[in-house]
Amino acid sequence: MGPVLAGVLQLLALIGALAIVHVPLGNYMAKVYSTDKHWRVEKWIYKGIGANPDTEMRWTAYLRGVLAFSAIGVLFLYLLQRLQGVLPGSLGFAAIDPDQAFNTAVSFVANTNWQSYYGEQAMGHVVQTGGLAVQNFVSAAVGMAVAVALVRGFARSRTGDLGNFWADLVRGTVRILVPLAFIGAVVLVSLGAIQNFSGIHEVGQFMGGTQEWNGGAVASQEAIKELGTNGGGYFNANSAHPFENPTPFTNLFEIFLILVIPFSLTRTFGVLVGSVKQGYAILATMATIWISFVGLMMWTEFAHHGPAFDIAGGAMEGKELRFGIGGSSIFAVSTTLTSTGAVDSFHSSFTGLGGGITMLGMMLGEIAPGGVGSGLYGMLILAIIAVFIAGLMVGRTPEYLGKKIGTREIKLAALYILVTPALVLVFTAIAMALPTPGNSMTNSGAHGFSEILYAYTSAANNNGSAFAGLNADTQWFNSTLGIAMLLGRFVPMVFILALAGSLAEQKPVPATAGTLRTDKPLYTGLLVGTVIIITGLTYFPALALGPLAEGLA
Repeated sequence: MGPVLAGVLQLLALIGALAIVHVPLGNYMAKVYSTDKHWRVEKWIYKGIGANPDTEMRWTAYLRGVLAFSAIGVLFLYLLQRLQGVLPGSLGFAAIDPDQAFNTAVSFVANTNWQSYYGEQAMGHVVQTGGLAVQNFVSAAVGMAVAVALVRGFARSRTGDLGNFWADLVRGTVRILVPLAFIGAVVLVSLGAIQNFSGIHEVGQFMGGTQEWNGGAVASQEAIKELGTNGGGYFNANSAHPFENPTPFTNLFEIFLILVIPFSLTRTFGVLVGSVKQGYAILATMATIWISFVGLMMWTEFAHHGPAFDIAGGAMEGKELRFGIGGSSIFAVSTTLTSTGAVDSFHSSFTGLGGGITMLGMMLGEIAPGGVGSGLYGMLILAIIAVFIAGLMVGRTPEYLGKKIGTREIKLAALYILVTPALVLVFTAIAMALPTPGNSMTNSGAHGFSEILYAYTSAANNNGSAFAGLNADTQWFNSTLGIAMLLGRFVPMVFILALAGSLAEQKPVPATAGTLRTDKPLYTGLLVGTVIIITGLTYFPALALGPLAEGLA
């Protein structure tokens, strides 16, 4: 079997698996977020945190809950790292430096999981399992809660209530993420991923020296790392490490975990708004972009440019022989079109155009299918922009799901879209203008520029993957990337929840003959075009200086 055919078959198997679970998982998540019954363990949690899960919240109260919970998470994780040296299970590792502890705390709370450290050489079991892994669950649950709040804004009318943040947070964690992550961890352990709390031990002599490895609760963290679109690896090599991702089958399974909740949330959206066809329209948009990017990535990486490429079957530099170009391409696209950021190959070693595809996937806003929760609410923002553009074409007030898109709604949507490009482009420009940040680049020219552009794109879009080659463990990058992650995660949530509150207060508008049908293929095509034009072209000049210049050289 040739490598191209193997890659295509992997893609088809993945699509089939996602199609099988789409309806049951989507329906189950809709039931989780719409029931008024509480599990016993959930009641214990509510009592412990002093929350009343039956109290409805307006968007301002919901936002306060999101920000307060996240702020406490940042503080707790920061202190845990700073105190690592005196904690049990630290494996002898010292406390993390202040700037790196700030960067890591913000990173994991913001569902970014950017890592400027070597996990196996810096973090002990307590920080890894009690700090980072916990945030993998709750940061994903926060994103899902905000998405559900926006969906309720469309589904409800004549009220400003969006549900209860604490109930949404706890249910998303207890009923969705924990059970699915448990199943995922069992599968990974059965296929060779490690799960232990062993200390550091020597594994052999290599090139005149010794090599040491420490164990850890790797499979359990790997499962939620992918399922919650987090991405932070137990080891520096991330999902290219055989302890995390031992076989081609585990590689495909981990891609499945990355995509399963974001794609299934479109079904949840359709059920909650009372029209599964609307969910299928959003799903079709996401799937069209994802499949197109995978096909384009495979083409760029399989293209042969000489005898070495012919012998290797494509551009194999920086890729695992276990996964090949097909598995690496699907993983790279899936991890950058979501907010996962995990890697099973190194994006800096991709062809110039291939590296540009990974960047463009993040620049689109990671909406195809996007992060857990964030992908759905990001795509719904663009759906609002699309109906606004359609309304301008025919000269009528735009409507979406029975709600008028007026001045307030379009301003909030526009502000949401402008946040991340402003962070990416401004921070990249400053870093390139100053003399010191450029010293962190391994490469010069277009590729060196791509290293810095990729870093801020990854941070502001809460992805967390790195282009490799950039030494980001400096005070400048730890601080500025931390700020980009913080603002890129929570400022858009302000606009999302404000928009949800505005929509929930409206009365429904009856459909007429002039109403744009947003559940038809024509609208799906309009939405795909809106995504590419509105978000993609924003970054075109920057891409022209980096990956496009390198790829076309």
